[in-house]
Amino acid sequence: MQLEIVTPDKKVFQGEVSEASFPGASGAFQVLNNHAPIVSALAKGAVSFTTADGKQSMIVDGGVVEVKDNTIVVLAEKVIG
Repeated sequence: MQLEIVTPDKKVFQGEVSEASFPGASGAFQVLNNHAPIVSALAKGAVSFTTADGKQSMIVDGGVVEVKDNTIVVLAEKVIG
């Protein structure tokens, strides 16, 4: 799957991931390959994902995530750290 994390200032991450976990406004959830399309608001919390280099994580301060056709786009208010 392709993951792209963008803030109003810059593109924070773009690359291939095998899974990703998000702090949804209604609770945390995980996205795997061939996930059904979804749009969800994000709460403040950790976005974690697994690349070929291993597990990575960053804190987002709210935003929106869209999953469609094995592409995940995160529009984050800001990324902390």
